[in-house]
Amino acid sequence: MHRGQKKLTKNFRKMKVRCSDKEGKAGNSAETAADLHDDDSHEDSEASGSETSSDSSGGEDLGSPPSFKVAMWDLNHCDPRKCSGRKLARHRLIRNLKLGQRFPGLVLTPVGTKTVSPEDREIVENAGIAVVDCSWAKIDQTPFGKMKSPHPRLLPFLVAANPINYGKPCQLSCVEAIAATMIITGFKAEAQWYLSKFSWGHSFVSLNEELLEKYAKCKTSAEILAAQNEYLENAAKEQEKPGPDWPKVESSESED
Repeated sequence: MHRGQKKLTKNFRKMKVRCSDKEGKAGNSAETAADLHDDDSHEDSEASGSETSSDSSGGEDLGSPPSFKVAMWDLNHCDPRKCSGRKLARHRLIRNLKLGQRFPGLVLTPVGTKTVSPEDREIVENAGIAVVDCSWAKIDQTPFGKMKSPHPRLLPFLVAANPINYGKPCQLSCVEAIAATMIITGFKAEAQWYLSKFSWGHSFVSLNEELLEKYAKCKTSAEILAAQNEYLENAAKEQEKPGPDWPKVESSESED
């Protein structure tokens, strides 16, 4: 992330994040997100291991499975009970890669040199998506040099909806990163398929709906960055606007 982007993101951290989810399932608080995580943990304990057993959306459009590969390098940094990558692996929705193993498709990594954009669609379709499953607290200890790809990519600014980092910018879980990439590159049904495995999954799209739509309409990484920066600058301006000028209330106490 460039210096200007870091400054904009830092300013955004001070803002109150509001979820536009009409059902209100995710709410606006970490407490609500934690409740959803408890529900998801309960799902895991009852899951039979099949791809569709973890969702209870009752007839909603759950999208469709991808025809391309989805993989991850698991660094074992996370609590396996809370890790979205581990859950995807349990349901056979993601393939584990070994350190030193090369992945031919698009890899989401902090050492990427370009931002994911719609022009990456052909790469995803032909060679797939991989993600590095590591803790944000251990980024400096992660051996990114042992996880190579000809197409390393960064994600643009998005806000997390996962229970661990709910409302935090740029701290997405594995499934959120994968789904965001799918949506930006034109595989929305496949993104829905992955997010449907988590009780809070729909909230990621709701929370980032405006941004995801903007990114999906872009063509190149440069356009993605321009859309990102415009959004952050507008958000910062909105935050700086003064509040309403409430009328002053005179004291009703009588003077002696």
